[in-house]
Amino acid sequence: MVVDWREKAQQHWIEQLIYLFFISMNHNSNLFNMKPILKLIFAMMLMTAMALVTGCKPEENPDSGNTLNGHEYVDLGLPSGTLWAACNVGANTPEEYGDYFAWGETAPKTTYYWSNYKYCNGGDGWNTLTKYCDDASYGYNGFTDNLTILLPEDDAATANWGSGWCMPTAYQWDELRDNTNTSWITQNRVGGCLFTASNGHSLFLPAAGDRWGGELIDAGSIGGYWSSSLYTDDPNLAWNFYFGSDGYLMGNGGRFGGLSVRPVRSSPQN
Repeated sequence: MVVDWREKAQQHWIEQLIYLFFISMNHNSNLFNMKPILKLIFAMMLMTAMALVTGCKPEENPDSGNTLNGHEYVDLGLPSGTLWAACNVGANTPEEYGDYFAWGETAPKTTYYWSNYKYCNGGDGWNTLTKYCDDASYGYNGFTDNLTILLPEDDAATANWGSGWCMPTAYQWDELRDNTNTSWITQNRVGGCLFTASNGHSLFLPAAGDRWGGELIDAGSIGGYWSSSLYTDDPNLAWNFYFGSDGYLMGNGGRFGGLSVRPVRSSPQN
């Protein structure tokens, strides 16, 4: 078991404090009869012990959650214990759009086509997939690997935010939708979807639009977010979550398109 240095320091100072206390009591009827130098030492050790015990714990803010690798997350009390990031990958605030990624790619780019998609050997993608393919009729020269969830090296959340973060699965998007109340709001002049949980915590997703070809489409009115789950009925597609002012849905889209990524992490207790 690894013991934090602060715990060792606390234990040491408290032991010394107790030792000094009993030494003084053996020579004096009470603390007020202690010699001045012992009083000074006793007071200094007491203040040090109190600082170690009370001053090293971070202040908790239940409304904003905690952080992992410098990125804040929100606890919505979901059944699985999944914790949702407060911002998109590439953003610094909940309202910022952040970056856009093709499914399975970990860096944004200026254009989004099948012809420049990482796991497609040219063409229009319909029969040239080179990774994440469970149907030989869609794979390049009959390629299949039966991978249906993004590996860490192809996960934009993991690659950009580090271990512990990942893109949500289709199930996790469903869980978020089914266990919160959703509403379209404008937050700091940015339109988006607010998910409010029964524990009082909430999550805002901006309507960042999506990128197809070289264009940003429907920013401000539509939000499109990738899951990490392949659409196995047609491996050219992957599951995504879309919303607008009139509602939301789990859908699927061509893997080459540029969508937003909102990371998740598992509960620290899991």
